[in-house]
Amino acid sequence: MPLVPVSLSLTACSRRIAKRHPGLFRRLGEHGCKRFILDPADLPIVLCLEPNGGQPKVRALRGSGDGDARISGPLAALLGLVHGAYDGDALFFSRDLVIEGDTAAALALRNAVDDAELDLSQEIAAMSGPFARFLLRAVAFAEQRTGVSLARPEEEAAW
Repeated sequence: MPLVPVSLSLTACSRRIAKRHPGLFRRLGEHGCKRFILDPADLPIVLCLEPNGGQPKVRALRGSGDGDARISGPLAALLGLVHGAYDGDALFFSRDLVIEGDTAAALALRNAVDDAELDLSQEIAAMSGPFARFLLRAVAFAEQRTGVSLARPEEEAAW
């Protein structure tokens, strides 16, 4: 599969997210110019995220990629971390998540993502125009069938 279209799509999506959540990349502070390698260990590619001060670029790469910080783990764990379904500390201490390189930068990214309360399915649906409802139903079905967190869990009502 050619990775250039994937990279262009991911960059466009990340820039849209940056516009909808401007604090996401600002919160990185001094780490806003670092390169982050996101390594879904169960896929044959890695993602290189360059925040570029709020004008992010994402490249899908074969091989290990070169970055300042590497966050590696199963795709389900990485998605669950983004959606707030899993605790990053628990994933790290159980060794389901491996952080290498600049751990301060990786922690800054994790904190920025936590603070933004992202829901990737909602972000993609917002770009889907008239197909948004269908897309959200398909995501809910896939999430139910796979057990993988594809959307931010509903907040439980306070007692």
